[in-house]
Amino acid sequence: MEFELKILGSASATPFMNRHHTAQVLTVGNMQYLIDCGEDTQSRLIEHKVRHQRIGTIFISHLHGDHFFGLFGLLSSMHLQGRTEPVRLYGPAGLDEVLTTQFRHSYTQLSFDLEFILVDTSRHQQVYEDRHITVHSLPMRHRIPCCGYLFREKPKRRHLIKDRLPAGLSPAQLSLLSQGEDVPATAERPRLLNADVTAEPSRSRSYAYCSDTLFTPENADLVRGVDLLYHESTFLHEMLERATITHHSTARQAGEFARLAGASRLLIGHFSSRYRDLTPLLREAQQEFEATELGVEGKTVRVPEVRD
Repeated sequence: MEFELKILGSASATPFMNRHHTAQVLTVGNMQYLIDCGEDTQSRLIEHKVRHQRIGTIFISHLHGDHFFGLFGLLSSMHLQGRTEPVRLYGPAGLDEVLTTQFRHSYTQLSFDLEFILVDTSRHQQVYEDRHITVHSLPMRHRIPCCGYLFREKPKRRHLIKDRLPAGLSPAQLSLLSQGEDVPATAERPRLLNADVTAEPSRSRSYAYCSDTLFTPENADLVRGVDLLYHESTFLHEMLERATITHHSTARQAGEFARLAGASRLLIGHFSSRYRDLTPLLREAQQEFEATELGVEGKTVRVPEVRD
C-alpha cells in the first residue's frame, strides 16, 4: 500500500523564488490528507496533479497566515466544482470562527458538509482515526497555540503464503489466517496452524510533522523511531537568537531532534527568505543527522513497506 508525502510549499512567512507557503499532502492507500494550507495551495495541487476532490481530511497546525490563508480559497473551489462529499477539518480554536466570518460575508453556502474538530494544541492525544491510520497531536512551542501531527499506519494483517495454503479455504478461513488465527479442524481437514501458512506482516509506517516551534527535545519521545520526520528549519544556527525570539528552530536543531528521536529520515523546510541557497541549511542539519533532505516544492518522499 502506498505511503508517500508530497511537499507543496517550503517557505516561511514570506514566499520567495519558487518557494510557497507551507502545505503538504500525505497519501496512504487511497486516502489523501492535507497538512496545512498556506496561500495558493490549490494552485500547487493543480501543478502537481493532486486532485483536491480526493482530499477529505485537512489538518491545520496553527493560525499564522502562511499555514492556513489558502484554506478559504480551496474550500470555495471545492464548492464551486460541486463537491458533495464532507470535509473534516482539524485545527486550533478560532479557525472555525475565521472561516465562518469569511463564508458569511462572501455569502457562501457550501455544497458539502464541513466538520470542524477542535484540537487542543497543548496535548499529545489521538485526534483522528480511519481504516488506514491514526493521527496524534504533537504540542509545539510557538508564539501562538500550535501543534504538529503524528500519522501512524494501523497494524497490518499477516501475509498469506499462497503455495502453502491448502485448496478450498473459504474467505472466512483466509480472513482468520490473515488476522493471525488458526483455522479450526473440520471433518474434511485437520486444524490449520497459522504459523505454517503465513508470514509476519509488514511493519506499520509513520510520519511526524513538526510545525513552527522552538527546539523541544522532550517531544522526541513522542515520535520515537518515526520513519519520516519533517521539522521546521527557518534559520541557520548562527541566527539562534533570532530563532529564539520568533519561536522557530535552526537547521542544526532540526538535525539534533531527528537524532534524539531515532528517526529514519529527516525533511527540513519552512525556510527564511533570507536564504537564496539552501545548501548551508542542509549541510548544517546533516552534521547532526546525516539522513537529511530538503523538503522543497514538488518533492515526493515514499516510505516503502518493510517486514521486521
